[in-house]
Amino acid sequence: MPSKNDSSIVCPSCGANNASVTASGRCIACGARMGSLAPFRDSELDRHRRYQQEGFSILWCLIALVLQSVLTAALVGGLPMIVQQLDFEGSNGMIVAIPVWFIGGVLLGMISPGKTFLEPVVASFLVAIPTVFYLLHSQTVRTMPLFMYVIMALIGVLFTLIGSYLGERIQMGPPAKPAD
Repeated sequence: MPSKNDSSIVCPSCGANNASVTASGRCIACGARMGSLAPFRDSELDRHRRYQQEGFSILWCLIALVLQSVLTAALVGGLPMIVQQLDFEGSNGMIVAIPVWFIGGVLLGMISPGKTFLEPVVASFLVAIPTVFYLLHSQTVRTMPLFMYVIMALIGVLFTLIGSYLGERIQMGPPAKPAD
């Protein structure tokens, strides 16, 4: 983990930057001994930190919202206007929206600079609300009750989470192999 200045020491226990090791040899943030903890930082701890969300980014949530909105509007709303044989009204629209949100999650996971799992999920949830109402009001033949739309939208949001995790894994590459 890079630090802000080259002379700082990163605590192997909590990850805090210490300007220098104090006289007691302890971290200024958590109080852990700096020297005694270094050998115990193993690959399991690195693996645990590798797959954790680093924080919520409003910018990436907005990017995710735009991407998910464009993909959903283009495939669920716009594609049937161009290709008349495709009719994504009602339940068919939700069946198409679920993989669209999954693909959006994968794309966002692949292009985001950090570990972003929540941003695509929040964006998909926000896109799912108008999508449900649009498909509910446009249904004529393939009718479905509102609660089924809500359930399918939640499944789509879950698939977005899976897709964003998969995209992050693709971006990070395989985990480092432990030294034997």
